[in-house]
Amino acid sequence: MNVPRIKGSHTAMKSGMLAADAAFEAIAADRGGDTLDAYEPSLRSSWIAAELKKVRNVEPLVARFGGTAGTLLAGIDMWMRTLGIGLPFTLKHHPDNESLYRRDLAKPIAYPKPDGVISFDRLSSVFISNTNHEEDQPVHLTLKNPDVPTEVNLPFYAGPEQRYCPAGVYEFVEDGGRTRLQINAQNCVHCKTCDIKDPTQNINWVVPEGGGGPNYPNM
Repeated sequence: MNVPRIKGSHTAMKSGMLAADAAFEAIAADRGGDTLDAYEPSLRSSWIAAELKKVRNVEPLVARFGGTAGTLLAGIDMWMRTLGIGLPFTLKHHPDNESLYRRDLAKPIAYPKPDGVISFDRLSSVFISNTNHEEDQPVHLTLKNPDVPTEVNLPFYAGPEQRYCPAGVYEFVEDGGRTRLQINAQNCVHCKTCDIKDPTQNINWVVPEGGGGPNYPNM
């Protein structure tokens, strides 16, 4: 992901092409498709590595110093890298799933309801995305431990699954006097936010079967 450009599709496609080349080479050499020794060296010598190395400190700088100062420092660092210099190290920052506040330390935010003109509800946006999963395909969203959402996430973090998902995939429902997490996998728009943001890393996101979307035909 090239953060300043907000682009990642080009690097994803190129890395997939390099992976296919490595797999073909392994199969041709009769080493088996699981031995992709050529993949990482080819990736690091490609334009992907050169492009991402230039912007590697952008997100950590913004996260550490804020939007204004962090953006300014990130811009200076990127500009210096075009001259062959820049920060001689890679800044680190903590994973997203470790950044959530407990519910007792956070103040609830009362968001205005979507007006249907400037802002829209999530399910309407999911409909527009043309996402569709075949009914008989394996569910690509599963829980490592089904008790964690109600025993940890809900009491300690107020159930963040129902808020960080942009497609309303996760919702807590009452079932027979008990609260459980319901996963509406059909709505998933494949953003992987849950895989990244879940505080206990309990959600297992795998690639869904087929090309079920999102599909924006006018883009």
